Amino acid sequence: MARLSVRKTYKLFIGGAFPRSESGRSYVVNDGKGGFLANASQASRKDVRDAVTAARKAFGGWSGRTPYNRGQILYRVAEMLEGRRAQFVEELRATGLGKGAAGAEVDAAIDRWVWYAGWADKLGAVGGAANPVAGPFFNFSTPEPTGVVGIVAPDSALLGLVSVVAPAIVSGNTVVVVASEPAPLTSITLAEVLATSDLPGGVVNVLTGRRDELAPWLAAHMDVNAIDLAGVAKDQVRALEEAAADNLKRVLRPGVTDWSAEPGTERLTAFLETKTVWHPVGL
Repeated sequence: MARLSVRKTYKLFIGGAFPRSESGRSYVVNDGKGGFLANASQASRKDVRDAVTAARKAFGGWSGRTPYNRGQILYRVAEMLEGRRAQFVEELRATGLGKGAAGAEVDAAIDRWVWYAGWADKLGAVGGAANPVAGPFFNFSTPEPTGVVGIVAPDSALLGLVSVVAPAIVSGNTVVVVASEPAPLTSITLAEVLATSDLPGGVVNVLTGRRDELAPWLAAHMDVNAIDLAGVAKDQVRALEEAAADNLKRVLRPGVTDWSAEPGTERLTAFLETKTVWHPVGL
């Protein structure tokens, strides 16, 4: 006997849980041929506030962990990604990617996550320094996380998402991500991976919905310390930068990015602050 398929509505990911949007809204996600694929929750301004609150609450515990432990947790996420590789490939194919491209993107995303996990206990050595000074003092500079980072994710369904989230959290930041509007499904599937790994709730929060609606509220939020505009169109950057200036957010502007290229350290250091400590010699 024929059975009805169970249509899934993908929910938000806030504070380690999967709530529906408080507005009750959702929107249709189409496949690569214009057909129905799934429903995704359409987040609201209040969902942005809730996500920022969850990220702020998680910041102290996450930034206080040892870098080595954060690296272990990110590596565990990569293990979980590897275990669900087939599901990610299927979802990417459904969005219109070719068979080979989907598999290659998932493999690259897993490798990228492992690459960033390896940086966790090396950032202090690379970004810090023992500074020579003219006096009987030790002078040390050490990198520290900025705080809560807002991210407007690019439309690269998985590799681009991993490439903006992993470097932000490996250093101890927590994030609120506005997922790709046309291709949000892999963002929530990644959230399901994060929820079943060792990552504490609230470190990563994922909102799906209209980018033009959510990004201005995230940029203007006074408890967000920095924002990555990777997925923002060039004609919308200025308005978001002006909104971010009210509390002097650090802003990473979008560029021409080949997400498959070697990532380098730009995003690792983009959301770090440098603390300099003086200490008298002999004490």
